[in-house]
Amino acid sequence: MPSLFNSFWLGGFESACINGSGKRLDMIAVTQHDVQVARDYARVREIGISSVREAVRWHLIEHGGKFDFSSLAPMLTAADAAGLQVSWTLCHYGWPQDIDIYAPEFIDRFARFCRETARFIKDHSDGIPCFTPINEISFVTWAIHIGVMFPYASGCTGSDHLLKRQLVRAAIAGCEAIWDIEPDARIVHVDPLIHIIAPSARPDLAPAAAAQRESQFEACDMLSGRAELGLGGDSKYLDILGVNYYHSNQWEYLTNDRLHWHLKDPRRMPLAEMLTGIYERYRCPIFIAETSHVGIGRGEWIREITEEVRLAIERGTPVGGICLYPIVDRPDWENFDHWHNSGLWDVQEKDGLLKRILCEEYAGDLRIAQSMLRST
Repeated sequence: MPSLFNSFWLGGFESACINGSGKRLDMIAVTQHDVQVARDYARVREIGISSVREAVRWHLIEHGGKFDFSSLAPMLTAADAAGLQVSWTLCHYGWPQDIDIYAPEFIDRFARFCRETARFIKDHSDGIPCFTPINEISFVTWAIHIGVMFPYASGCTGSDHLLKRQLVRAAIAGCEAIWDIEPDARIVHVDPLIHIIAPSARPDLAPAAAAQRESQFEACDMLSGRAELGLGGDSKYLDILGVNYYHSNQWEYLTNDRLHWHLKDPRRMPLAEMLTGIYERYRCPIFIAETSHVGIGRGEWIREITEEVRLAIERGTPVGGICLYPIVDRPDWENFDHWHNSGLWDVQEKDGLLKRILCEEYAGDLRIAQSMLRST
């Protein structure tokens, strides 16, 4: 499989925008990536990364049916100056305040936004663009359904499946709108890669655990036309598949107890096996679209992830990249004063500016990880 990106390693910048109850958290602004984008991009080039994942902030761009791309233009300029390839996410947990995501009009509004954004990027940059229409369809559906993300549909029986179908329709419409402008554009769909097992004392729950584990594939099955053909899915929409993977992505069914990575829980499924499983299911290019750990565990985590990717590749599973997310540290969604210390760069406020502080130990482990894959 040819390389998906300009470099195997990618940098993932903060992009989450949470809507709800009059509160909005724009992570790009909170981390000051919007005002430091040129230097942020130069930094990732200095560590051997020439591809990044970045977000287009719909809520800043569309107002009253008109489009203002002044928030996106500096990113395009900075990427061009740094020689970076960008994979653009068009909807990352945020949309204009006047949109009801359950309404039929949401699909047309999103498609129009995708079309106009693709046009702007085509007019202001070279190369074949790469887009993620809607980030983490499965995760967004779950988060809204359990009531941790606007529009808070907890308690609405069946609303999770209704929303997932709606987001799939919107993503398909977005793909077609993008291809109207740039037929060669690559499309990336991203969702978490998870593993769920029955509690040790409840082997009778194994079928239920397996069913919940299988649900992680529903969105991709719909997009690819493997399920619910009425939605318009087709294999062409599953162009590139990104999987997000963190230490907490494996747990027990019903109890929700995590299979702790730091305790080396023997029930954990090796990532190499998980990657092989999803590749064999869809047979499309895959990459790790998000991964990181916190604090002193960052280095050990990325070395282990790299070893698992190396094993998967050696066994015939073509993994096209690993994206460090976040590349610059970020605060917690629920507590803006708590920063996770999960980035390659930590931050330190000085005179109102969030200064980037390279975590030297993590950077050393990243260099080891980079060398592990050079001969693969």
